[in-house]
Amino acid sequence: MAGARTHENVPVLLVDDEPKVLEAHRRTLRGRFDVHTAPGGEAALEAMAARGPFTVVVSDFKMPDMDGITLLARVAELYPDTVRMILTGYADMDTAIRAVNTGAIFRFLTKPSEPDDLAMAIDAGIEHADMVRAARELEIVRRLKDGFEQSLRAFTRLVEFRDPYTSGHMDRTADIAVMIAERMGMADDDVAGLRLAAMVHDIGKVAVPSHLLNKLGELSDAEFTIIKAHAEVGAEIFKGLGVVWPIARMIREHHERLDGSGYPDGLTGDGLLLQSRILAVADVIDAIITHRPYRHGLGRGEAARYLLGGRDTLFDAEAVDIALTLMEEDHIREPGD
Repeated sequence: MAGARTHENVPVLLVDDEPKVLEAHRRTLRGRFDVHTAPGGEAALEAMAARGPFTVVVSDFKMPDMDGITLLARVAELYPDTVRMILTGYADMDTAIRAVNTGAIFRFLTKPSEPDDLAMAIDAGIEHADMVRAARELEIVRRLKDGFEQSLRAFTRLVEFRDPYTSGHMDRTADIAVMIAERMGMADDDVAGLRLAAMVHDIGKVAVPSHLLNKLGELSDAEFTIIKAHAEVGAEIFKGLGVVWPIARMIREHHERLDGSGYPDGLTGDGLLLQSRILAVADVIDAIITHRPYRHGLGRGEAARYLLGGRDTLFDAEAVDIALTLMEEDHIREPGD
């Protein structure tokens, strides 16, 4: 068994009415699995109730109090995640079919079974259980993410209702940010978090009076101070959010600049998350090329000039370079294009 994988802490239950067979199993599998034994079906069910679910149950077929197929069918009802195997010297086709159909058997093994063959089958059963568990966890995460995204979209619509000039701005900014991040080679999960943060990066504007959001003339210093508070308000809304992504931090930092001239905290350089630096570039692009209350959209040329002027001083150089390429390739378009 040299070089074989081990699962020393994985609980495995072996069921057989022959004590010598169980003792042989214990000897050959000791140190490879957390081996437990039961001398029959009723004893196996009692062991499972007392010990908790086992990852794998391997049962003999012919036993006096309860045959192996009946036992494993019961295990399937009580502990559906337990991987079930039948071990028997009665290896006829009818038995095999009944085992698979009745007990949802993972493996059908014949007696006598070589120790390595039994160990390999149990290893395969454990790996199967791990894959099933991982798939279920991924599905749960996917559903949570989907529900969370729908909640964020509801927040987005709330801001756009109060500030029609920003209609679509957060979604477009999210699209641009994702394109930049993907070109950078950012991990998929980090890109997902960035997209969600970008979708709500201006959520703090719910606290800004509507007349300021829609003011046609130039803002006074006092009015601009009120509007600038939206980054802090938005971060506060999502503070303590029970997700793995630093969404609140990205919202707070999306108006920060590398040289410390941004707001609200005047952060510099590496003090900013990479995701925040990407979001800042994406936000500026959409703000420049789209219409605002006080001016018409200025176009991609002006956006490119502004980004180049702030490359590596205000904005992350790699994010700027990728954004310029995306505009040249026509992946970022002006409204109406």
